[in-house]
Amino acid sequence: MPLALLALAISAFGIGTTEFVMMGLLPDVADALGTSVPTAGYLVSAYALGVVIGAPLLTALGSRIPRKRMLVALMAVFTVGNLASALAPTFGLLVAGRLLAGLPHGAFFGVGAVVAARLVREGRQARAVATMFLGLTIANIVGVPAATLLGQRLGWRATFLVVAAIGLVAMAALARLVPPLPAERHTGLAGELRALGDRQVLLGLLTTVFGFAGIFAVYSYLASMMTEVTGFTAGSVPLILALFGIGMTLGALAAGPLTDRALRPTLYASLGALAAVLAVFPLAAPVKWAAPVLVVLVGAVGFLTTTPLQMLVMDKARRAPTLAAASNQSAFNLANAGGAWIGGLVLSAGWGWTSPAPAGAVLAAVGLAVALLAGLLDRGARPATVVVARGDRGGPAPADAPGAAEAVSRPPASGS
Repeated sequence: MPLALLALAISAFGIGTTEFVMMGLLPDVADALGTSVPTAGYLVSAYALGVVIGAPLLTALGSRIPRKRMLVALMAVFTVGNLASALAPTFGLLVAGRLLAGLPHGAFFGVGAVVAARLVREGRQARAVATMFLGLTIANIVGVPAATLLGQRLGWRATFLVVAAIGLVAMAALARLVPPLPAERHTGLAGELRALGDRQVLLGLLTTVFGFAGIFAVYSYLASMMTEVTGFTAGSVPLILALFGIGMTLGALAAGPLTDRALRPTLYASLGALAAVLAVFPLAAPVKWAAPVLVVLVGAVGFLTTTPLQMLVMDKARRAPTLAAASNQSAFNLANAGGAWIGGLVLSAGWGWTSPAPAGAVLAAVGLAVALLAGLLDRGARPATVVVARGDRGGPAPADAPGAAEAVSRPPASGS
């Protein structure tokens, strides 16, 4: 694997840390800025909103910019957003800082996924994309717990200053390690939207929304489940969250080679396993040794879905893979918000602390049904030509150019 993937993983580590750390800092921020915890929760929503808005917008605006320059520019916006969050004197300005920090999230992973796939030979592209996402999962093992502890000890502003410093390191790594890569051939906004409107792309995005919502229906309320049902102390919650991060990392590590071998079967198996694990979660939650095991399993099978979903929409978008990959990040964040909302609904209905788990199982099952439908519709379709690399100004890349690859004709991602 090229060393350039390390730069992408470092960037993903910083993005993952700032995305999830706010959940643990809400009480501290609320106390410091004189607001309530529920109101402070808008800081989580502001970041997610930034991702949803920024993913398609910044990807479209930067479609003509060389990929390396685009990645560095996106991390610059990320760094400024976190610095603005650290220095925000009021709650309103902190919301604005979080929104700004979230804007480049989806576009970075969209561009980064295409760049990662272009850096390796045919047959290892999913592993390259999974390596980038590994930084996101490791952030949940190391970055989020450490940043939360730092914020609790030195104040929440220190957390965002450190994340901004990570952003600077990521920018330097991208500038040093990522080779110059031209922008993809520009097809115009109409062409990009046509590719994004492909039936298989839309079904892939819908699978992401439902399947991943099942994970966040549980993850959003995991701390309360572990303290109220399992009987762990509040001090044990960071360890439980780290176990979830370990599961995420294991899933991300397995996703790359499995997706390269069989994309759709990997997607079907991971969504089916996720629905099954979430369905039995309420039975294991009261048992202190079993609950942590299920937490690891939820993280593992849940994040086993990320790489096949990302590769699927990139494959089916054909000549607009970057916009499709970025839009998939918007779908992940819609799943984040939707899963937390549905989990909150069943809790408010009085169905018990573990009720988000079976609700999540239903969401994962719906995601599996959508994925199966997409697979059935895709059978018998003509092989798709996926352009892995192109030359500048829309011309083909020279055969002997570093990192160049010709258009690869392969069957649709049915997993065979």
